Amino acid sequence: MADQELSVAEKDAPAGPPASGAGVKRPGDRVFETLSTVSAALITVIIIAVGLFLLKQAFEPLRLNTENFLTYKGQWQTSNLDNMKFGIPNLFFSTVTVSIIALIIAMPVALGVAIFLSNYAPKRLVKPLAGLVDMLAAVPSIVYGLWGAQVLGPKLSGFYEWINSWGGDFFLFQRYANSPSFDTGRNILTGGIVLAIMVLPVIAATTREVFVQTPPGQIESALALGATRWEVIRMTVLPFGMSGYIAGAMLGLGRALGETMALYMVVSPGPEYRGSLFDGGTTFATAIANASAEFNNPTSAGAYIAAGLVLFLLTFLVNSIARAIVNKK
Repeated sequence: MADQELSVAEKDAPAGPPASGAGVKRPGDRVFETLSTVSAALITVIIIAVGLFLLKQAFEPLRLNTENFLTYKGQWQTSNLDNMKFGIPNLFFSTVTVSIIALIIAMPVALGVAIFLSNYAPKRLVKPLAGLVDMLAAVPSIVYGLWGAQVLGPKLSGFYEWINSWGGDFFLFQRYANSPSFDTGRNILTGGIVLAIMVLPVIAATTREVFVQTPPGQIESALALGATRWEVIRMTVLPFGMSGYIAGAMLGLGRALGETMALYMVVSPGPEYRGSLFDGGTTFATAIANASAEFNNPTSAGAYIAAGLVLFLLTFLVNSIARAIVNKK
């Protein structure tokens, strides 16, 4: 009898909350989930489509190329389809060199900016200063190019002459007679400085966002042990945010690799890469911009599309490394 009463009571009892994930989805949830899924799939499809387009357009010129695409360092000859000669070593080394210079200059400055904004700046000044740094990313690249070519380069030419006077025997500071980039200051080093200013807000903003997420318990524990402000930063903030700092640098490198207009105006075109910072150079992006007049010939344009394919893969690789670093942390 007691068992029967218990079963009746169980039947009459109100149902408990549904199990996790068993709830009925509302129409708004379905719409949001669908839009999110479609957006993610669309981005993936676009990236794959761009890669396939570059690969398709580059296939025929690569087949007609009479030189090794990966090792040929001579002048590009793409107008004669029966004797096409083109390769990427000069473009690759110029692109990597100017990007590395930009990182060497921008990374320490960005780290200092991120530490100041996250740990030293008064709270009422954090937002205005952070907005000022972020505004550097909003300045059009052509403005940086004009400033670098008309102001920065000529101003630094005397400094370059002084370095060359005592370090000219070293390959990085050599001066070539057939290069006009030394007198005008339009060289790889000036391009790296301009590029450093352009990528600095990307690195600083990413690093700061990670630094401010340092667990307060760790900071308070270090202060309770008598650590100074700098010791707290060195022992807690920097170890916690190092992955974000490196990831920000990789994102900045991805931006630097693909920059076109600023380097197009600041760095004099160079026929070959000779390793000197005072020499001109041609990056992947500037080479494509310089040859835009030849794009009426699909096969000739395909040679530069092949260079664009290498740049696409290089940028994709750098951004993938940055994402892997963030996910690992």
